[in-house]
Amino acid sequence: MLRTEGINAHLLEKFTPNPGARPLLPELSPKAQVALMCRILRREGWDDHIAGHITVRQPDGTVLTNPWELAWDELRASDIVTLDRHGKILDSDWNVTPALGLHLQLHELRPDANVVIHNHARWSGIWADLQQVPPVYDQSGAYCGVELPLYDDYAGTFEKQQTSLSAAEALGDAKWALLANHGSLVVGRDLRQAHLRVVTLEWRCRRAYEVKLAGGGRPLADEVVERLAIADANGFPFLWEAMARRELRNDPSVLE
Repeated sequence: MLRTEGINAHLLEKFTPNPGARPLLPELSPKAQVALMCRILRREGWDDHIAGHITVRQPDGTVLTNPWELAWDELRASDIVTLDRHGKILDSDWNVTPALGLHLQLHELRPDANVVIHNHARWSGIWADLQQVPPVYDQSGAYCGVELPLYDDYAGTFEKQQTSLSAAEALGDAKWALLANHGSLVVGRDLRQAHLRVVTLEWRCRRAYEVKLAGGGRPLADEVVERLAIADANGFPFLWEAMARRELRNDPSVLE
């Protein structure tokens, strides 16, 4: 992953003219990046035991995903499974969840959705169960804008093709959604953008829940949130790398 991949290179050069004292990360294979993403997001609260799935479309049209049998915090690069565009396993003895249909359909419907992530997350899951959209109270919850669709036509899990197709079509061109009484869904053009969206969603949901418990507060005005949301399109420099280094310090075997 290049230093400027997914980042507004002009702004990066303007505000960070120095090259840095050392590389932010070692060279990472695509599978290592996916394994690290699973570890990173698990720490953010996207952690329902072995539930949840990440798919990352590759330039050749194949798709990388996590295996069904393993929890996100134990995944290694060698565990990541390669699929063809129809979901057929190409290179692994692991299995994948039949609920991946939603991901594969989103990849087909959305040229911009190279990364699709779904789980039953800790904080956004609360608002999904409340069937409410959380307000934005601070800068860290505003990085990806105000609009947050709530998909409330819950017809069960996504093993059935029509169920997953309905959800994929309902998402439209949205970057994320709450799935009522189910969980959360985030898409992105690359891992950096998808990561920023996940962590922003969880922060927004957590802070809104805490403010609600404290008796309520005054949310940011929509126009303020939209000014702060420049990070979503321009990228958030160095954030993904910092969280990846945290996981590498914790367990270097993730790269195996």
